[in-house]
Amino acid sequence: MTLPKHPRTLLVIITEAALEKSLARDVRRLGAQGYTVYDVRGAGHSGTREGSWEADRSIEMKVICEAAIADQIAEHVLEHYGAHFGLTMFFAEVNVLRPSKY
Repeated sequence: MTLPKHPRTLLVIITEAALEKSLARDVRRLGAQGYTVYDVRGAGHSGTREGSWEADRSIEMKVICEAAIADQIAEHVLEHYGAHFGLTMFFAEVNVLRPSKY
């Protein structure tokens, strides 16, 4: 049996944990059906974020949605948070099995 696959865009946002509630509100308001959030640690050009205290915590938010919605969310995040918070975003094309969820 071949499962019907439907193309969607995965938007991954890695940023400071302080933005979680605002981002959750924003992605839903901008059209995403949902999201998943993970606590993460890492290092990059701006240093190491070990997550050992509240102000040092980072999250990774994954949003699967239509490409136009992913673009709109990314543009909003860059515009409203990019200048003042540590922020990494990237896109990936994915296939989903239940398109009405996304």
